[in-house]
Amino acid sequence: MQPDLSRANWRKSSRSGGSGGNGTGGCVELATLPPHTAVRDSKNPSGPTLVFAAERLTTFLVAAKLGSYDLG
Repeated sequence: MQPDLSRANWRKSSRSGGSGGNGTGGCVELATLPPHTAVRDSKNPSGPTLVFAAERLTTFLVAAKLGSYDLG
């Protein structure tokens, strides 16, 4: 079941300035909605949102750091 995102408290890294964390404006925002965590593009808040169970988010982040996905 998809959690209700309308009341989500979105947060992004304090290292993300106006142009984003990597100089291209690319930064993500996270919202904790126990037992889930939602992730979205800070430049497109009305766009798609990924929703993970806590343990699945950890698995996804580890795999992304290891280069397991083509994030292009």
